Amino acid sequence: MKIVVSILVKAPLHEVWRAYTTPDDIKAWNTASPDWHTTASSVDLRPGGKFSSRMEAKDGSFGFDFAGEYTKVEPLQLIEYAFGDRIGLVEFESGASGVAVTVTFDSEPTHSEEQQRAGWQAILDNFARYVEAGAA
Repeated sequence: MKIVVSILVKAPLHEVWRAYTTPDDIKAWNTASPDWHTTASSVDLRPGGKFSSRMEAKDGSFGFDFAGEYTKVEPLQLIEYAFGDRIGLVEFESGASGVAVTVTFDSEPTHSEEQQRAGWQAILDNFARYVEAGAA
């Protein structure tokens, strides 16, 4: 099953793209809740390039690597990637009110659709707050 989340980011396209694809920025915004953080990030933004973000509970109780390989990159427009046997797609569409960022991803069987949608949307919401605050 495909799950889709999206947000409108009120910032120029180049700032939105940079914040989404730069390791230091990713470490700042890539969290679904305040009790988690991203401690490391790497990006090789090209087809065949690898990416990884280390996500950890701040209390040290749990952590995991969200990692995969880029399969298609169209600068300022589209990022496709594979992570495990799943596929993700991020689309950037600039408009008069800002940049619509839409993430489509294959669900996984461990968590409910609602949990997955809520978690990925929370990360995207945090991304928009980060960019709009001018931190990018």
